[in-house]
Amino acid sequence: MKTIEEINQANVKKISAEKKLPSFFPGDIVKVGVRITEGKRDRIQYFEGVCIAKKNRDLNSSFTVRKISFGEGVERTFALYSPIVDSIKVIRSGKVRRAKLYYLRDRTGKSARIAEKIKKKIGIDVDSKPEEPTEENIIKAVDANVNEEIKKESVEKKVSSEKKSEKETLEEKK
Repeated sequence: MKTIEEINQANVKKISAEKKLPSFFPGDIVKVGVRITEGKRDRIQYFEGVCIAKKNRDLNSSFTVRKISFGEGVERTFALYSPIVDSIKVIRSGKVRRAKLYYLRDRTGKSARIAEKIKKKIGIDVDSKPEEPTEENIIKAVDANVNEEIKKESVEKKVSSEKKSEKETLEEKK
Protein backbone atom coordinates (compact mmCIF):
# COMPACT_ATOMS: atom_id res chain seq x y z
CA MET A 1 0.00 0.00 0.00
CA LYS A 2 2.76 2.45 0.79
CA THR A 3 4.26 2.17 -2.67
CA ILE A 4 1.03 3.34 -4.33
CA GLU A 5 0.82 6.31 -1.96
CA GLU A 6 4.45 7.20 -2.66
CA ILE A 7 3.85 7.03 -6.43
CA ASN A 8 0.77 9.25 -6.08
CA GLN A 9 2.70 11.80 -4.02
CA ALA A 10 5.55 11.82 -6.55
CA ASN A 11 3.05 12.42 -9.37
CA VAL A 12 1.41 15.25 -7.42
CA LYS A 13 4.79 16.94 -6.90
CA LYS A 14 5.64 16.55 -10.59
CA ILE A 15 2.32 18.00 -11.77
CA SER A 16 2.46 20.82 -9.20
CA ALA A 17 5.89 21.81 -10.50
CA GLU A 18 4.56 21.98 -14.08
CA LYS A 19 1.21 23.69 -13.36
CA LYS A 20 0.58 26.69 -11.18
CA LEU A 21 -2.48 25.80 -9.09
CA PRO A 22 -3.79 28.51 -6.77
CA SER A 23 -5.18 27.72 -3.36
CA PHE A 24 -8.94 28.07 -3.35
CA PHE A 25 -11.75 26.98 -1.09
CA PRO A 26 -15.48 26.27 -1.29
CA GLY A 27 -17.36 29.52 -1.73
CA ASP A 28 -14.75 31.02 -4.05
CA ILE A 29 -15.71 32.01 -7.57
CA VAL A 30 -13.24 30.28 -9.87
CA LYS A 31 -12.62 30.30 -13.60
CA VAL A 32 -11.43 26.89 -14.82
CA GLY A 33 -9.75 26.64 -18.22
CA VAL A 34 -10.70 23.26 -19.72
CA ARG A 35 -8.68 21.88 -22.62
CA ILE A 36 -11.00 20.60 -25.37
CA THR A 37 -9.81 18.63 -28.39
CA GLU A 38 -11.96 18.93 -31.50
CA GLY A 39 -10.48 16.80 -34.26
CA LYS A 40 -6.90 18.02 -34.62
CA ARG A 41 -7.46 21.35 -32.89
CA ASP A 42 -7.02 22.08 -29.21
CA ARG A 43 -8.81 24.98 -27.59
CA ILE A 44 -9.48 26.19 -24.07
CA GLN A 45 -13.03 26.68 -22.82
CA TYR A 46 -13.60 28.50 -19.55
CA PHE A 47 -16.12 27.37 -16.94
CA GLU A 48 -16.75 30.05 -14.32
CA GLY A 49 -18.81 29.50 -11.20
CA VAL A 50 -18.88 28.94 -7.45
CA CYS A 51 -16.75 26.15 -6.03
CA ILE A 52 -19.28 24.20 -3.95
CA ALA A 53 -17.05 21.29 -2.89
CA LYS A 54 -13.39 20.38 -2.75
CA LYS A 55 -11.94 16.97 -2.01
CA ASN A 56 -8.22 16.77 -1.14
CA ARG A 57 -6.98 13.23 -1.78
CA ASP A 58 -3.45 13.53 -3.26
CA LEU A 59 -3.68 12.58 -6.93
CA ASN A 60 -7.43 11.94 -6.66
CA SER A 61 -8.19 15.50 -5.51
CA SER A 62 -11.24 17.03 -7.14
CA PHE A 63 -13.51 20.04 -6.91
CA THR A 64 -17.03 20.85 -8.05
CA VAL A 65 -17.99 24.13 -9.69
CA ARG A 66 -21.59 25.30 -10.06
CA LYS A 67 -22.94 28.03 -12.32
CA ILE A 68 -26.33 29.09 -13.60
CA SER A 69 -26.52 28.91 -17.40
CA PHE A 70 -29.70 30.16 -19.11
CA GLY A 71 -31.67 29.68 -15.89
CA GLU A 72 -30.49 26.11 -15.32
CA GLY A 73 -27.96 25.08 -12.70
CA VAL A 74 -24.90 23.39 -14.18
CA GLU A 75 -22.37 21.57 -12.03
CA ARG A 76 -19.11 20.18 -13.22
CA THR A 77 -16.61 18.13 -11.24
CA PHE A 78 -12.94 18.43 -12.18
CA ALA A 79 -9.98 16.33 -11.14
CA LEU A 80 -7.48 18.84 -9.75
CA TYR A 81 -4.40 17.24 -11.34
CA SER A 82 -6.09 16.23 -14.60
CA PRO A 83 -4.38 17.15 -17.89
CA ILE A 84 -7.77 18.41 -19.09
CA VAL A 85 -7.66 21.25 -16.52
CA ASP A 86 -5.45 23.87 -18.13
CA SER A 87 -5.71 26.68 -15.60
CA ILE A 88 -7.58 27.73 -12.50
CA LYS A 89 -8.06 31.38 -11.58
CA VAL A 90 -9.71 32.65 -8.39
CA ILE A 91 -11.98 35.54 -9.32
CA ARG A 92 -13.40 36.28 -5.85
CA SER A 93 -13.12 34.75 -2.40
CA GLY A 94 -16.39 33.88 -0.71
CA LYS A 95 -17.14 34.01 2.99
CA VAL A 96 -18.77 30.70 3.96
CA ARG A 97 -18.88 28.53 7.06
CA ARG A 98 -19.34 25.14 5.41
CA ALA A 99 -17.02 22.79 3.55
CA LYS A 100 -19.72 21.55 1.18
CA LEU A 101 -22.17 24.06 -0.23
CA TYR A 102 -24.74 21.64 -1.59
CA TYR A 103 -27.53 23.76 -0.13
CA LEU A 104 -26.97 26.19 -3.03
CA ARG A 105 -28.62 23.64 -5.33
CA ASP A 106 -32.01 24.43 -3.81
CA ARG A 107 -31.58 28.20 -3.96
CA THR A 108 -32.03 30.61 -6.83
CA GLY A 109 -31.58 34.33 -7.34
CA LYS A 110 -30.33 36.51 -4.53
CA SER A 111 -30.51 33.75 -1.92
CA ALA A 112 -27.88 31.80 -3.88
CA ARG A 113 -25.34 34.61 -3.55
CA ILE A 114 -22.29 34.31 -1.32
CA ALA A 115 -20.81 37.21 0.63
CA GLU A 116 -17.34 38.28 -0.42
CA LYS A 117 -14.41 37.83 1.92
CA ILE A 118 -12.78 41.18 2.65
CA LYS A 119 -8.99 41.16 2.40
CA LYS A 120 -8.44 44.72 3.61
CA LYS A 121 -7.93 45.47 7.28
CA ILE A 122 -8.00 49.02 8.64
CA GLY A 123 -7.41 50.61 5.26
CA ILE A 124 -4.31 48.56 4.48
CA ASP A 125 -4.36 46.49 1.30
CA VAL A 126 -2.82 43.10 2.05
CA ASP A 127 -2.02 42.26 -1.57
CA SER A 128 -0.23 45.45 -2.58
CA LYS A 129 3.20 46.58 -1.49
CA PRO A 130 3.62 50.07 -0.05
CA GLU A 131 4.99 52.57 -2.55
CA GLU A 132 8.44 54.00 -2.11
CA PRO A 133 8.20 57.74 -1.45
CA THR A 134 9.53 59.55 -4.52
CA GLU A 135 9.85 63.27 -5.12
CA GLU A 136 6.83 63.24 -7.43
CA ASN A 137 4.65 61.43 -4.89
CA ILE A 138 5.72 63.81 -2.11
CA ILE A 139 5.02 66.87 -4.29
CA LYS A 140 1.60 65.50 -5.28
CA ALA A 141 0.73 64.82 -1.64
CA VAL A 142 1.80 68.32 -0.56
CA ASP A 143 -0.15 69.89 -3.44
CA ALA A 144 -3.24 67.90 -2.51
CA ASN A 145 -2.97 69.04 1.13
CA VAL A 146 -2.50 72.68 0.11
CA ASN A 147 -5.48 72.51 -2.26
CA GLU A 148 -7.65 71.04 0.51
CA GLU A 149 -6.63 73.83 2.90
CA ILE A 150 -7.39 76.49 0.30
CA LYS A 151 -10.82 74.98 -0.34
CA LYS A 152 -11.56 74.87 3.39
CA GLU A 153 -10.54 78.53 3.80
CA SER A 154 -12.69 79.64 0.86
CA VAL A 155 -15.69 77.73 2.22
CA GLU A 156 -15.17 79.30 5.65
CA LYS A 157 -14.99 82.79 4.09
CA LYS A 158 -18.21 82.19 2.14
CA VAL A 159 -19.98 80.94 5.25
CA SER A 160 -18.81 83.90 7.33
CA SER A 161 -19.79 86.40 4.61
CA GLU A 162 -23.24 84.77 4.32
CA LYS A 163 -23.70 85.02 8.09
CA LYS A 164 -22.74 88.71 8.02
CA SER A 165 -25.16 89.43 5.20
CA GLU A 166 -27.94 87.60 7.07
CA LYS A 167 -27.24 89.68 10.20
CA GLU A 168 -27.31 92.89 8.17
CA THR A 169 -30.63 92.00 6.55
CA LEU A 170 -32.12 91.15 9.95
CA GLU A 171 -30.93 94.48 11.40
CA GLU A 172 -32.38 96.41 8.45
CA LYS A 173 -35.77 94.74 8.90
CA LYS A 174 -35.90 95.75 12.57
